[in-house]
Amino acid sequence: MKLVSWNVQWGRDANGIVDLARTVREAQRLADFDVLCLQEITRGFHSLPGGPGDDQFAELSALLPGFTVIEAIGADLPAANGGKRTARRQFGNALATRLPVAQVFRHLLPWPADPSAPSMQRVALEAVLDVPGGALRVLVTHLEFYSERQRLAQVDELRRLQQEAAAHAAQPAPAENHEGPFARTARPVSAIVCGDFNSAWGSAAYARMLDPLAGSPAFIDAWTTLHPGATPPPTAGIYDTLQWSDGPLSCDFVFVTEDLRGRLARCEIDVMTQVSDHQPIVLELG
Repeated sequence: MKLVSWNVQWGRDANGIVDLARTVREAQRLADFDVLCLQEITRGFHSLPGGPGDDQFAELSALLPGFTVIEAIGADLPAANGGKRTARRQFGNALATRLPVAQVFRHLLPWPADPSAPSMQRVALEAVLDVPGGALRVLVTHLEFYSERQRLAQVDELRRLQQEAAAHAAQPAPAENHEGPFARTARPVSAIVCGDFNSAWGSAAYARMLDPLAGSPAFIDAWTTLHPGATPPPTAGIYDTLQWSDGPLSCDFVFVTEDLRGRLARCEIDVMTQVSDHQPIVLELG
């Protein structure tokens, strides 16, 4: 299974030009992916720099025939200035896959008050996928940029969700019937959690993500596991020096549960593409 995780900044490249079709082509060049996990996909946010289209989730569906495109909205706001082109302005994550999709969950992440900085509601999108070697859960997320307090709370929630899934795997509730919504609650323990964590490599939030988990395999960093002793290259601010005036930063990660360690075949950060202000990560499971 091949997965690409990427904060694509609504298809905006390092020069400020928006072209979501080009972004998808670049992801396809990087890997013949089975799963594409994207952050910063929009609907109705026409005023963002570069002017993204009306509905980028629909654009992705058209650009990826044969894929299931799943969306999760974090920020959901009224149309600006009474605009009529779209009913809402929405900002979130997308997961596109050509693998069979079982359950889908959309987890709004904690948003504790922090008056010291701007912030927005964040979300984690989870899909249970039938992959070669057994089902697993893939979560794509994007944590708060300005507030460390909020980032830490969001990491704690991602860890709690893993423990919840492990408990459902160990003690699934039976289905009420085969037609209604009270389906069997079993979920696989194995998980991939990827995205823009807005947390520097080695930071408090990064370290907390790797702490042991009661009742569940802990998370490991796929890149550092496959590159022992190495420092990951920057994943943001290499080419867009205007937005990242403090310099490049390693803040995008792919974490996997410890039980997947033996299946890690490849994890690479592409540092050449300039199609976003962030760099994509390619993961391959054997």
